[in-house]
Amino acid sequence: MTTRIDRRFAACKAENRPALVTYVMGGDPDLATGQAILNALPQAGADIVELGMPFSDPMADGVAIQLAGQRALAGGQTVLGVLGMVEEFRRKDDDTPIVLMGYYNPIYNFGVDRFLAAAKQAGVDGLIVVDLPAEEDGELCIPTLTAGLNFIRLTTPTTDDKRLPVVLENTSGFVYHVSMNGVTGSQIKSRGAVGDAVDRIKAHTDLPVAVGFGIKTADDAAEIGRHADGIVVGTVLVDAVGKSLVEGKASDKTVTVVRDIVADLAAGVRRARA
Repeated sequence: MTTRIDRRFAACKAENRPALVTYVMGGDPDLATGQAILNALPQAGADIVELGMPFSDPMADGVAIQLAGQRALAGGQTVLGVLGMVEEFRRKDDDTPIVLMGYYNPIYNFGVDRFLAAAKQAGVDGLIVVDLPAEEDGELCIPTLTAGLNFIRLTTPTTDDKRLPVVLENTSGFVYHVSMNGVTGSQIKSRGAVGDAVDRIKAHTDLPVAVGFGIKTADDAAEIGRHADGIVVGTVLVDAVGKSLVEGKASDKTVTVVRDIVADLAAGVRRARA
């Protein structure tokens, strides 16, 4: 069965360009503005959306995304609320893939089977859960695949050739290659090393490989996009949300600043292989 994610990567490949994958925190800075940001992403040029599920202890996230999660939680966001955002999005967009990204604890507390059924019903396409290793596939990965959703796994520069097949065994949709060790928002030190890493992963799988962490500008997107099937951008977007706030509240610039950055990045991926 082909999924929205499969179809979108195939469409981007047919256009000879990488996919633009944009991450935003669900419900940041408030529920209504968060929904408006989500709804605006495809028109601005996002091919795939990663929607963050806020969590109180986001160990893999840098300061910008941590603050975004805190704002969303303070605004009343919940797991059910994030699923509601997807359901609302699907009223007008049945094509753009949505991947929920977060941590296992909120899903576990919600109930795995209940969560997967609700996610499927809402129109979610896949999950990225950063704190479950491949050895724990029975906890969530296998049930996710059984439910008909993709389970996207992360690889890092330290994922060697012995470890890589283990990580990839039950991965579906695409592989998310983290370009460096550390947390979100760091700076890429060697673009050449990223290209080598993508080539190495592709020797082990036919899945598309998307690269994230450290991509901030259209030039970054164009350069990394020469090697990768997808470009993942998050910190620059959630940081822009934070900087747009006035006295902690959304301003008339909050949605437009995100939309403008995404449009610029979309132009970057479109000249990656020009």
